[in-house]
Amino acid sequence: MALDVPFAKMNGLGNLIIVADMRGRDDRIAPAAAITLNADPATRFDQIMAVHDPRLDGTDNYIEILNSDGSGAQACGNGTRCVVQALSAETGKPAFTFQTVAGILNAEEHADGSISVDMGRPRFAWDQIPLEEEFADTTGIELQIGPIDAPVLHTPSVANIGNPHAVFWVDQDVWSYDLERFGPLLENHPIFPEKANITIAQVKARDHVVIRTWERGAGITQACGSAACATLVCAARMDKTDRAATITLPGGDLTVEWRADDKIVMTGPAEWEFSGRLDPETGDWTRDEDAAAQEAG
Repeated sequence: MALDVPFAKMNGLGNLIIVADMRGRDDRIAPAAAITLNADPATRFDQIMAVHDPRLDGTDNYIEILNSDGSGAQACGNGTRCVVQALSAETGKPAFTFQTVAGILNAEEHADGSISVDMGRPRFAWDQIPLEEEFADTTGIELQIGPIDAPVLHTPSVANIGNPHAVFWVDQDVWSYDLERFGPLLENHPIFPEKANITIAQVKARDHVVIRTWERGAGITQACGSAACATLVCAARMDKTDRAATITLPGGDLTVEWRADDKIVMTGPAEWEFSGRLDPETGDWTRDEDAAAQEAG
């Protein structure tokens, strides 16, 4: 057992994150290790942010993202904020440029401790999301769940914010819908060949939307940054909101702005919980304070 990967257990508005320091290594965290870590209540997570050495000139790090089921994710805004906080505390730098499979992300920690992440440009074309069949208008596609003549959820807006998102607009409180039941059915619907994040959204005002999200590969989450971004751009595209709004998630509020240059900037907090070391093959781990106590004893 090689407990040689430093990690920090963190959260972004309750979105459970493990930031694993893979710098200076050629291996990666195995999917089986991710599943083992998630099975332990102390290290249960929504995403692992594995921070590697840069692979591209002009970037600070390459980030690989793993979901709690061991599958890969393309983007995680809340996790990116956690990475920024961890690296800023270590290096003193406030700004970073990361490479992910979804592209380049720029992020910055502000003086008040909040962190902004440039999530890139949204994609709305059916084959970029992607969808299994062509839709000329992705502000509302033909998809529903429940009785045909009285669907519970229907006609979602879809977008790609580094990963696929479907946003269902509702008039009632978002907590009145059984997302635990509907989420996995919609995530795995054949119309989404790469699965999808499923969000229920209630527009409260032109500058305020309340959402809950079933996250692809992770399930119900307290916060999903890319879902907040998807909600804002889809709402603004349909003139339900302005191009900047507060998105309220179960874990708290994020500020999202869809700028004139087409880029989405998300701002919110990150919180450190504890640090430790883990085995990237098995998922075995120990807290730093436990290891220190054993050495002292």
